[in-house]
Amino acid sequence: MSSVIKLALPTELLSLVRLAHLLQAIEHRSVDPHQYRLLVEKLSAELRQHQGHEALGPLLDHFPAAAEVYENLQYAHAGLCRAPLEMSLQSELAARELLARVSRPGA
Repeated sequence: MSSVIKLALPTELLSLVRLAHLLQAIEHRSVDPHQYRLLVEKLSAELRQHQGHEALGPLLDHFPAAAEVYENLQYAHAGLCRAPLEMSLQSELAARELLARVSRPGA
């Protein structure tokens, strides 16, 4: 059974969508390393060009291989995390609080 998924995206992201779709299609297949690297470089350039675009999140949700490339591009200042900074910070603070409570004597 074939399923169709429709994404409403602006036309300026068309090249990005095509590259992300192509990367997703060849992911986990045996391909020429040079061609794979060229595809990732082109996709990376498109991701940089459209960084911050409001439609980028849903696009990356649909194409996990492109999302991984995006995370790698953001690694230097955001790590491998697409979650909003506030959510990440709240999670870290909650984990620290829990660890502190568990480590107290008599807790």
